[in-house]
Amino acid sequence: MDWYPLWNSLRIAAISSVIVFFAGIAAAYYVARLPRALKGLLDVVLTLPLVLPPTVCGYFLLLLFGNRRPLGIFLAQFGFKFVMTWYGGVLAAAVVAFPLMYRTARGAFESFDETLAYAGKTLGLSNSYIFWRIRMPVCRQGILAGAVLAFARALGEYGATSMLVGYTPGKTATISTTVYQLWRTNDESGAFQWVMVNLTISAVVLLAVNLLERRNRRGTAP
Repeated sequence: MDWYPLWNSLRIAAISSVIVFFAGIAAAYYVARLPRALKGLLDVVLTLPLVLPPTVCGYFLLLLFGNRRPLGIFLAQFGFKFVMTWYGGVLAAAVVAFPLMYRTARGAFESFDETLAYAGKTLGLSNSYIFWRIRMPVCRQGILAGAVLAFARALGEYGATSMLVGYTPGKTATISTTVYQLWRTNDESGAFQWVMVNLTISAVVLLAVNLLERRNRRGTAP
Protein backbone atom coordinates (compact mmCIF):
# COMPACT_ATOMS: atom_id res chain seq x y z
CA MET A 1 0.00 0.00 0.00
CA ASP A 2 1.41 3.35 -1.07
CA TRP A 3 1.27 5.65 1.95
CA TYR A 4 2.11 8.84 0.04
CA PRO A 5 -1.52 10.09 0.03
CA LEU A 6 -1.58 9.92 3.83
CA TRP A 7 1.74 11.73 4.18
CA ASN A 8 0.74 14.36 1.62
CA SER A 9 -2.68 14.89 3.22
CA LEU A 10 -1.15 15.31 6.67
CA ARG A 11 1.48 17.68 5.29
CA ILE A 12 -1.08 19.80 3.46
CA ALA A 13 -3.46 19.83 6.43
CA ALA A 14 -0.72 20.72 8.93
CA ILE A 15 0.76 23.59 6.91
CA SER A 16 -2.61 25.02 5.91
CA SER A 17 -3.79 24.76 9.53
CA VAL A 18 -0.84 26.83 10.74
CA ILE A 19 -1.61 29.48 8.11
CA VAL A 20 -5.31 29.45 8.91
CA PHE A 21 -4.66 29.55 12.66
CA PHE A 22 -2.85 32.88 12.60
CA ALA A 23 -4.84 34.38 9.72
CA GLY A 24 -8.15 33.38 11.32
CA ILE A 25 -7.22 34.78 14.72
CA ALA A 26 -6.03 38.07 13.22
CA ALA A 27 -9.13 38.44 11.06
CA ALA A 28 -11.49 37.47 13.89
CA TYR A 29 -9.87 39.87 16.35
CA TYR A 30 -10.00 42.92 14.09
CA VAL A 31 -13.39 42.18 12.49
CA ALA A 32 -14.99 41.73 15.91
CA ARG A 33 -13.96 45.29 16.80
CA LEU A 34 -15.35 46.95 13.66
CA PRO A 35 -18.70 48.78 13.35
CA ARG A 36 -21.66 46.50 12.77
CA ALA A 37 -22.25 47.37 9.09
CA LEU A 38 -18.61 46.90 8.07
CA LYS A 39 -18.32 43.80 10.24
CA GLY A 40 -21.34 42.28 8.52
CA LEU A 41 -19.90 42.93 5.07
CA LEU A 42 -16.49 41.47 5.88
CA ASP A 43 -18.10 38.55 7.65
CA VAL A 44 -19.95 37.62 4.45
CA VAL A 45 -16.78 37.84 2.37
CA LEU A 46 -14.63 35.84 4.80
CA THR A 47 -17.27 33.16 5.33
CA LEU A 48 -18.13 32.60 1.65
CA PRO A 49 -15.81 29.56 1.23
CA LEU A 50 -17.81 27.84 3.97
CA VAL A 51 -21.06 27.93 1.99
CA LEU A 52 -19.76 27.82 -1.59
CA PRO A 53 -19.25 24.39 -3.18
CA PRO A 54 -15.55 23.49 -2.88
CA THR A 55 -15.33 23.09 -6.65
CA VAL A 56 -16.43 26.71 -7.04
CA CYS A 57 -13.66 27.76 -4.65
CA GLY A 58 -11.23 25.75 -6.74
CA TYR A 59 -12.51 27.42 -9.89
CA PHE A 60 -11.89 30.87 -8.42
CA LEU A 61 -8.40 29.79 -7.38
CA LEU A 62 -7.74 28.69 -10.95
CA LEU A 63 -8.93 32.07 -12.18
CA LEU A 64 -6.42 33.75 -9.87
CA PHE A 65 -3.43 31.40 -9.93
CA GLY A 66 -3.81 29.57 -13.24
CA ASN A 67 -0.68 29.18 -15.34
CA ARG A 68 -2.06 31.57 -17.97
CA ARG A 69 -3.47 34.11 -15.53
CA PRO A 70 -1.56 37.34 -14.78
CA LEU A 71 -1.02 36.49 -11.11
CA GLY A 72 -0.01 32.93 -11.94
CA ILE A 73 2.48 34.14 -14.58
CA PHE A 74 3.91 36.69 -12.15
CA LEU A 75 4.39 34.14 -9.34
CA ALA A 76 5.92 31.63 -11.75
CA GLN A 77 8.79 34.08 -12.33
CA PHE A 78 9.74 33.57 -8.67
CA GLY A 79 9.31 29.80 -8.76
CA PHE A 80 5.81 29.67 -7.26
CA LYS A 81 3.36 27.50 -9.16
CA PHE A 82 0.12 26.48 -7.46
CA VAL A 83 -1.40 24.43 -10.28
CA MET A 84 -0.58 20.70 -10.13
CA THR A 85 1.74 21.05 -7.12
CA TRP A 86 1.34 19.80 -3.56
CA TYR A 87 1.65 23.30 -2.12
CA GLY A 88 -1.23 24.30 -4.36
CA GLY A 89 -3.13 21.84 -2.18
CA VAL A 90 -2.04 23.87 0.84
CA LEU A 91 -3.57 26.98 -0.74
CA ALA A 92 -6.83 25.18 -1.57
CA ALA A 93 -7.11 23.62 1.88
CA ALA A 94 -6.36 26.93 3.61
CA VAL A 95 -9.04 28.78 1.67
CA VAL A 96 -11.68 26.17 2.44
CA ALA A 97 -10.72 25.71 6.11
CA PHE A 98 -10.26 29.41 6.91
CA PRO A 99 -13.95 30.18 7.65
CA LEU A 100 -14.10 27.49 10.36
CA MET A 101 -11.15 28.98 12.20
CA TYR A 102 -12.37 32.53 11.66
CA ARG A 103 -15.94 31.95 12.84
CA THR A 104 -14.89 29.96 15.90
CA ALA A 105 -12.23 32.48 16.93
CA ARG A 106 -14.59 35.39 16.38
CA GLY A 107 -17.21 33.77 18.60
CA ALA A 108 -14.58 33.25 21.29
CA PHE A 109 -13.43 36.87 21.10
CA GLU A 110 -16.96 38.22 21.14
CA SER A 111 -17.74 36.25 24.32
CA PHE A 112 -14.65 37.64 26.04
CA ASP A 113 -15.35 39.86 29.04
CA GLU A 114 -13.90 43.21 27.97
CA THR A 115 -13.73 44.40 31.57
CA LEU A 116 -10.65 42.19 31.91
CA ALA A 117 -8.96 44.13 29.12
CA TYR A 118 -10.03 47.46 30.63
CA ALA A 119 -8.63 46.39 33.98
CA GLY A 120 -5.33 45.52 32.31
CA LYS A 121 -5.18 48.95 30.65
CA THR A 122 -5.74 50.70 33.97
CA LEU A 123 -2.67 48.82 35.26
CA GLY A 124 -0.61 50.14 32.37
CA LEU A 125 -0.40 46.89 30.41
CA SER A 126 0.20 47.13 26.68
CA ASN A 127 -2.34 45.96 24.11
CA SER A 128 -0.04 43.16 22.97
CA TYR A 129 0.42 41.95 26.55
CA ILE A 130 -3.35 42.02 27.14
CA PHE A 131 -3.94 40.11 23.92
CA TRP A 132 -1.41 37.33 24.48
CA ARG A 133 -1.53 37.02 28.27
CA ILE A 134 -5.19 37.77 29.02
CA ARG A 135 -7.44 37.52 25.96
CA MET A 136 -5.86 34.46 24.34
CA PRO A 137 -5.73 32.32 27.53
CA VAL A 138 -9.38 33.09 28.27
CA CYS A 139 -10.44 32.25 24.69
CA ARG A 140 -8.03 29.35 24.22
CA GLN A 141 -10.60 26.54 24.33
CA GLY A 142 -12.70 28.00 21.53
CA ILE A 143 -9.63 28.85 19.49
CA LEU A 144 -8.16 25.37 19.90
CA ALA A 145 -11.49 23.83 18.88
CA GLY A 146 -11.49 25.99 15.76
CA ALA A 147 -7.93 24.93 14.97
CA VAL A 148 -8.83 21.25 15.28
CA LEU A 149 -11.91 21.66 13.08
CA ALA A 150 -9.88 23.57 10.50
CA PHE A 151 -7.31 20.78 10.45
CA ALA A 152 -10.03 18.18 9.95
CA ARG A 153 -11.58 20.21 7.14
CA ALA A 154 -8.21 20.65 5.43
CA LEU A 155 -7.45 16.94 5.79
CA GLY A 156 -10.69 15.91 4.10
CA GLU A 157 -10.67 18.60 1.39
CA TYR A 158 -11.46 17.29 -2.08
CA GLY A 159 -13.30 19.71 -4.38
CA ALA A 160 -10.97 22.71 -4.44
CA THR A 161 -7.92 20.45 -4.30
CA SER A 162 -9.02 18.36 -7.28
CA MET A 163 -9.71 21.52 -9.28
CA LEU A 164 -6.37 23.18 -8.54
CA VAL A 165 -3.85 20.34 -8.19
CA GLY A 166 -5.64 17.31 -9.64
CA TYR A 167 -4.42 13.80 -8.93
CA THR A 168 -0.86 12.69 -9.64
CA PRO A 169 0.40 9.60 -7.76
CA GLY A 170 3.45 10.38 -5.69
CA LYS A 171 3.10 14.12 -6.31
CA THR A 172 -0.31 15.63 -5.55
CA ALA A 173 -2.37 12.60 -4.43
CA THR A 174 -4.30 13.03 -1.18
CA ILE A 175 -6.55 10.65 0.70
CA SER A 176 -9.72 12.16 -0.77
CA THR A 177 -8.51 12.21 -4.37
CA THR A 178 -7.07 8.71 -4.00
CA VAL A 179 -10.41 7.34 -2.79
CA TYR A 180 -12.13 8.80 -5.85
CA GLN A 181 -9.51 7.54 -8.29
CA LEU A 182 -9.52 4.03 -6.84
CA TRP A 183 -13.31 3.90 -6.92
CA ARG A 184 -13.33 5.22 -10.49
CA THR A 185 -10.99 2.42 -11.56
CA ASN A 186 -13.14 -0.22 -9.78
CA ASP A 187 -10.57 -0.85 -7.05
CA GLU A 188 -13.14 -0.92 -4.28
CA SER A 189 -10.93 -2.72 -1.78
CA GLY A 190 -8.21 -0.07 -2.13
CA ALA A 191 -10.77 2.71 -1.86
CA PHE A 192 -12.25 1.09 1.25
CA GLN A 193 -8.82 0.94 2.91
CA TRP A 194 -8.34 4.66 2.45
CA VAL A 195 -11.89 5.34 3.61
CA MET A 196 -11.11 3.50 6.84
CA VAL A 197 -7.89 5.51 7.26
CA ASN A 198 -9.87 8.72 6.81
CA LEU A 199 -12.59 7.56 9.21
CA THR A 200 -9.99 6.76 11.87
CA ILE A 201 -8.36 10.16 11.61
CA SER A 202 -11.74 11.93 11.60
CA ALA A 203 -12.83 10.02 14.71
CA VAL A 204 -9.66 11.05 16.53
CA VAL A 205 -10.24 14.67 15.54
CA LEU A 206 -13.84 14.60 16.75
CA LEU A 207 -12.74 13.08 20.05
CA ALA A 208 -10.23 15.90 20.44
CA VAL A 209 -12.95 18.50 19.81
CA ASN A 210 -15.26 16.82 22.35
CA LEU A 211 -12.49 16.77 24.95
CA LEU A 212 -11.82 20.48 24.37
CA GLU A 213 -15.52 21.31 24.70
CA ARG A 214 -15.76 19.24 27.89
CA ARG A 215 -12.77 21.02 29.40
CA ASN A 216 -14.28 24.35 28.39
CA ARG A 217 -17.56 23.53 30.14
CA ARG A 218 -15.70 22.47 33.27
CA GLY A 219 -13.67 25.66 33.23
CA THR A 220 -16.75 27.85 32.97
CA ALA A 221 -18.90 25.91 35.42
CA PRO A 222 -19.64 27.80 38.69
